[in-house]
Amino acid sequence: MKSKLWKIVAAWVVITMLASSAACVTPAAPTITPAPTQAPTTAPGATKAPQPTAVEPTKAAPTKKIITFAWTQEPDSLNPWYTNMWFSTTLHQLFLAWAWEFDDKNVPFPRLVTEIPSLENGGVSQDGLTITMHLRDDIVWSDGKPITSADFVFTYDMVMAEANSVTSQYPYDYLESIEAPDERTVVMHFSKPFAAWKALFWRGVLPKHVLEPVFQAKGSLQEAEWNMAPTVGCGPYNFAEWESGSYIRFVKNPNYWGPAPKIDEIYFKIVPDDASQTAALIAGDADVGAFIPLSDVPTLKGKGVIIMVESSGYAEGLFFNFRDMANPGARDLKVRQAIAMAIDREAINRDLLLGLSHAPETLWDPLAIYGYVSPDIVPWKYDPAAAKDLLEKAGWIDRDGDGIRENAKGEKLTLVYGTTIREIRQDTQAVIQQQLKQVGIELKLVSQEADIFFGSFSDGAACAVGSVDIMQWSDAPYFPDPDKDYWLCDQVPNADNPWGWNYFGCDPRLDELFKKQLTLMDEKERARVIQEISKYMHDQVYWYGLWDDPDYWAVNARLTGVKFSGVTPLYNIAEWDVK
Repeated sequence: MKSKLWKIVAAWVVITMLASSAACVTPAAPTITPAPTQAPTTAPGATKAPQPTAVEPTKAAPTKKIITFAWTQEPDSLNPWYTNMWFSTTLHQLFLAWAWEFDDKNVPFPRLVTEIPSLENGGVSQDGLTITMHLRDDIVWSDGKPITSADFVFTYDMVMAEANSVTSQYPYDYLESIEAPDERTVVMHFSKPFAAWKALFWRGVLPKHVLEPVFQAKGSLQEAEWNMAPTVGCGPYNFAEWESGSYIRFVKNPNYWGPAPKIDEIYFKIVPDDASQTAALIAGDADVGAFIPLSDVPTLKGKGVIIMVESSGYAEGLFFNFRDMANPGARDLKVRQAIAMAIDREAINRDLLLGLSHAPETLWDPLAIYGYVSPDIVPWKYDPAAAKDLLEKAGWIDRDGDGIRENAKGEKLTLVYGTTIREIRQDTQAVIQQQLKQVGIELKLVSQEADIFFGSFSDGAACAVGSVDIMQWSDAPYFPDPDKDYWLCDQVPNADNPWGWNYFGCDPRLDELFKKQLTLMDEKERARVIQEISKYMHDQVYWYGLWDDPDYWAVNARLTGVKFSGVTPLYNIAEWDVK
């Protein structure tokens, strides 16, 4: 089944706002119809300029530079501690600079700090237990207040507060303490070495002077207005407004401490699906699109849209629920292995992805160059006959002749298979459903909006409460680091840990291995443990790769200076410009 590329797209709604010269109005969402080779001549919704007279002509106002992203998923929060969504965290580099970020080679560089701590510069102690950061002396929040070590300490205290429910306290729960000996110094103390610190720490420092009063009053920032309207930040752009279901707008930050950004306003237009995004890019109604369906790449290139590919460590795959509430089939290793042999991944990549990708064997395949993938892994091959034989020997037999296998207790091999509403995923669901039916496995398909699918245990979200047996999405380790904490047993969601994100189950051996690799500062020894993890997870079929999933960006040719990172995608957004 191929993707339906040419569905009719709903027309864009044109919003025109009029105001008298004496009034001040908030700009409406742009109709996103600039000419492909030039910026709009008038800012959308701008106050109408006075009309020139014959006596005293007036000069035209400078043209604003405005660009528009087509965003296929609406963020659930802009506070980095209350979201795991890529479509949320990708916005950080606009308004909330990290302590260090990553360039288009995925190499870290300092942002809020003078240099990245290391053994060589004394920032990392010889025993790996102390890491010292020195802040730049020119960094300020967008309201002009200095960014100091107190902001880092406040962020840590907020994350670790018992009354709070951030998405995860990891890795800050590995800290023994944090101190601020002066306004420009932050010192982190560990009880044991933490090898993944560079990839995981300080991905969102919060403004203490803005949020501390809220935190003191509520004991949490879960309901803080700042989460949805972070009007004080520290990036090249300021948050301006968020029209739910329509757009998010950012404007140039006049107090930005780095080189002045060249674009005046940036809109993230919320579009309903991939087809709408592709149509907007072709029409020139959007300048940038992300997560482009590979089946649309040839069409976009043919229309002059530039396609940029950046490795981000991601791969699309199936995750299996082996918790107690899952179907007995999902908990049975033999069934999972049979599924691995019954899916024709080559056909999926050929027919749905036009042969532009391939099936990975582990979540660490994009990091194989660093030695993180076991050389002893034997790839799963498409072999439905072997799958049937394995199921028969495991006691899964079609006992009533309806085409669906049962175990000795009469329990049906009927699995619930859930994912988000992206068209490529729904197409993949349909293909896999047919392929597994051929070996006697029935799949019930579920697809939901991402914010619902990835909700919390408290929300009753399908993944969190375990009402799905097979889950599909694209994921990665903490690229470019090989760590990933959601396989830990303490990340299994429950009423006391509603935002836990181990939707799969507690495997004590896997838990031990993931904890062990974190303490190994020797790169070769750590790589050996990651190899052991990669083979164990492959053989247990805890994760089953469907296709390699680097970031595909579509860019209007009128933009210049555009680069992307696989870790901090919009790291150089201040350098973007329009012809």
